[in-house]
Amino acid sequence: MNTLSKALELTHVSDEDPKIPDDVWEQFARDTERDIRGSAPKEPSARAREVTERLRRQEARGELPDGWRTGPAWQQKKSRRGLWGVLGVAVAVVVAVVAVKPSLVPGDLFGGGTSDEAASSPLPAETAAPTAAPSAEASEIPTLDDPFAGSPAKRWADGAAGIVIPKAKAVGGQSAAKVGQALELTKKLLIESNLKPATLRGEQPTAALALLDPKQDDVLDRLKTGLRKPDRDHDPLFMFSRFDPEEVRLVGDVVKTRGRITFKAGEHASVAVHADYTFVYPVVRTDGTTEVTRTIVRRVLEVELPDPAKYQVTPGRLTVLRYDESAGNTSCDVHDGFLHPEFPSSEPTDGPSTGPTRDPYDRSEDIGRIEDCGTVTRV
Repeated sequence: MNTLSKALELTHVSDEDPKIPDDVWEQFARDTERDIRGSAPKEPSARAREVTERLRRQEARGELPDGWRTGPAWQQKKSRRGLWGVLGVAVAVVVAVVAVKPSLVPGDLFGGGTSDEAASSPLPAETAAPTAAPSAEASEIPTLDDPFAGSPAKRWADGAAGIVIPKAKAVGGQSAAKVGQALELTKKLLIESNLKPATLRGEQPTAALALLDPKQDDVLDRLKTGLRKPDRDHDPLFMFSRFDPEEVRLVGDVVKTRGRITFKAGEHASVAVHADYTFVYPVVRTDGTTEVTRTIVRRVLEVELPDPAKYQVTPGRLTVLRYDESAGNTSCDVHDGFLHPEFPSSEPTDGPSTGPTRDPYDRSEDIGRIEDCGTVTRV
């Protein structure tokens, strides 16, 4: 009966609610009266009276089995019949009220969910290259409490959870264990370069650099020079996401992440790994204001784990073949080693944009064709 009471309480109609139409009540009254008449006791027939009298005499002589008429089965049957009668009336009341005002019933009766719930549910991991940009979101202003409001990244995974590596299997003469090692090292490099709080605060990305082969002098020299004395040709932003801690700070501790990792046999008795990821950083100024904006960084990284028995490489270190990046909503032509987000209330600190308009969330476009210094359509 507790469930029934709850159901009736949920469908209570207040005095301010619209009245149930007279024709609904009249139909309900007629149906109820018919059911009562049908279930009311009737005058037994002569045959029924004769059988009853015979059973009474047998019962008086002790000829009927124990439990007849008073046994548990008969009592349960009678009890169920009475309960279903009460439930039937209660359900009829509920149905009549809901038919008049369905909004009185909370939630989704049929479990189908709403379009709003579907729009806010997390996206499954990306398993193939997208063919179009994400759909436009409702125009919402990001806040300290909801820094991803109005962004398609709101449905993306949080941080490292979005870097999902595929199941390792042997390829090109390299064992599944070797493939797994290459995938794990690549994931760690992505995390250390784009998600580690110290790296984002502009500190030295020591752990990330330690994953790279020290025998690959050209790559390490370029990155280390950029970290020490950045310029146009030596910019640490080529591989690392960094913000000036005196200018902005991250809102919360969540960076939204979306992308995919694939692998194949490399050209140097190796496992070659390809990673294509977009990171969305919500930031606020450090001057005490609360205006929130976002910078979107997409990276494409290609690395190898060559066989040290055949090539002069350091075991367990990655050889970098390619690293490309494209940043949306950051000052153009500023090469000081930091990303500089632009806020809606401020004028750009650099000159006018010279590149084309583009959507920084569009992962279907080849990153090699994206021009710098463009105007982003959304942040």
